Amino acid sequence: MKSFVLFASFVCLSLNLLSQVNVYPSHWWVGMKDSRLQLMLHGKDIGKGSVRMNPYPGVRLQGIHVPENKNYVFIDLQVSPAAKPGKLQFKMAGTQSVTLQYELKAREKGNGITRNKGVTSADLVYLIMPDRFSNGDTTNDVVQGLRETMHNRKNPWSRHGGDIKGVQNKLDYLQDIGVTTVWMTPVVENNMPLMHEWGNDVAGYHGYWITDHYNVDPRFGGNKAYKEMVATAHNKGMKVIQDAVYNHVGSHHWFILDLPMKDWLNNWPAYQGSNHKEEVFFDPYTSKLDKDIMVGGWFVPHLPDLNLRNSFLANYLIQNAIWCTEEFGIDGWRVDTYKYCDEQFMNTINTALEKEFPKITIFGESWCNTPLGSAYFTQNNLDVPFKHNVQGVTDFPIAFGMKDAVLNPGGTAQLYSLLAQDALYKNPLRNCIFLENHDMDRILSVLGNSVPRLKMATGLLLTVRGIPQVYYGTEVLMKNFKNPSDAEVRRDFPGGWQQDPVNKFIPEGRIPEEQEYHTWFKKIARYRLTSPALQTGKTLHYQPNDNVYVYFRYTSSHRVMCILNPNSTSAKISSERFQQGLAGKKQGRNILSEQLVDLTQTMEVPALSFTIIEL
Repeated sequence: MKSFVLFASFVCLSLNLLSQVNVYPSHWWVGMKDSRLQLMLHGKDIGKGSVRMNPYPGVRLQGIHVPENKNYVFIDLQVSPAAKPGKLQFKMAGTQSVTLQYELKAREKGNGITRNKGVTSADLVYLIMPDRFSNGDTTNDVVQGLRETMHNRKNPWSRHGGDIKGVQNKLDYLQDIGVTTVWMTPVVENNMPLMHEWGNDVAGYHGYWITDHYNVDPRFGGNKAYKEMVATAHNKGMKVIQDAVYNHVGSHHWFILDLPMKDWLNNWPAYQGSNHKEEVFFDPYTSKLDKDIMVGGWFVPHLPDLNLRNSFLANYLIQNAIWCTEEFGIDGWRVDTYKYCDEQFMNTINTALEKEFPKITIFGESWCNTPLGSAYFTQNNLDVPFKHNVQGVTDFPIAFGMKDAVLNPGGTAQLYSLLAQDALYKNPLRNCIFLENHDMDRILSVLGNSVPRLKMATGLLLTVRGIPQVYYGTEVLMKNFKNPSDAEVRRDFPGGWQQDPVNKFIPEGRIPEEQEYHTWFKKIARYRLTSPALQTGKTLHYQPNDNVYVYFRYTSSHRVMCILNPNSTSAKISSERFQQGLAGKKQGRNILSEQLVDLTQTMEVPALSFTIIEL
């Protein structure tokens, strides 16, 4: 979005020239806690002339920078607390003379506190790939003028037409099943041609090939649709997480097609991919070369790797994150490919966001196999040279641990061991926990299409510490492996399109097995909304006996007992062993069966079951 006005000082200036000059951020606000603002101007030869600012109360021109590419100008401003909303004017003189008008707006009510509420372990996050979830506006299925206009639901690598309006239309459905927070894969513009991946020509339907940070993709509905969706969610008491990508952009991003500076990217003599080894950050014996390749190596050739040490690029991305948070009113950020980013940049952008939005939630996608690796990339208790400040991470070790606990003999001991290493984290409740996402095999398929095992895994997800996240369609038993590509785990939600033969958003569209699990999932998820122990409570667990895992979540006023028995035979457990967890309680209520439980007697736990007892 380019919400500025540019007009000619001389009548000879053509309207065609006006459309070629862009400014980022497109507008800003008075009253921000950080008074610094750096504008990036992009237009043909605009750096070959002079720039001056007309006097404006409370705003001071600090400096002007012209890089080697004269199609760019960077303007440093100081916007004091005394500045009022209005329009700044800049006089630009060169081969053509123009006046640029730049708007400073008033901030939304709440000043980043009451509007941007943050996401906590009290929430339940629902991850959506908009193109695959629901088509709420068929008029934007194809947008002419973009680099690809492919739309074919029969082609798994094409765009399918799902959009933000479709998500907005399903907020009541999500809220009904206990969801409090919507996280969508990136919604900003992906104006890329088809890229050759997995042996196929693939569209950027997933959103991770960004070509303009300030425009929501028009095929998703644009900025207006996004603002309306966030506002609607907030009016329902729900929250929204935005997906960020700082490590790279699409090869057809406008600033890649016209690089501002030579060091805008991580450059190598020849193409260099990342080694994907997070150990280089905390390994005391690592080489500088291995670390440089990890951070500076590219994912794939069509995703240019950004040099986040470049201060002008860093300012652009930091200001964009603040701009999106204020403009759209989002509550949190999930940061893609977190561990590949320059470490100091990540700390700086996190600090900047928290300064303007004290309740904002940020968790980084750090795909690590060990708690040590995960803990390194968040606030931790480690003695390491660099300390990350992000609040939490996507907890892959716990994801793998929950899967193993319900699938493999002895898997509960592994999950116990992983949770025992929470001592590495400052606050493990801020980690995002999950069973699957858009980059992983569907959990139902991983579990051999066993609904009983899926119930056990879901029980863990909704009761273990952390911010739980479910992937769209899990509640109606969507399944598949990533074979032959990721597209197989990103299939359309049945019923999200008007012409779909079945609609699994409603009970009538679900087969009995799907409806039974949907009801089961909803019951636990909605119970969680009323359980302080499951939302924010402490954890007390016992070493598994015979692969049966028992743990408690508790606060001073609420206590829940959880029992996982992944064995093919029932198990008997004696209450005598769990006296510390029971805390003197003699009776409980099984929240699934609604039956009362005598806690003074030996309990028989069914095979392949997950039990939740409210004490």
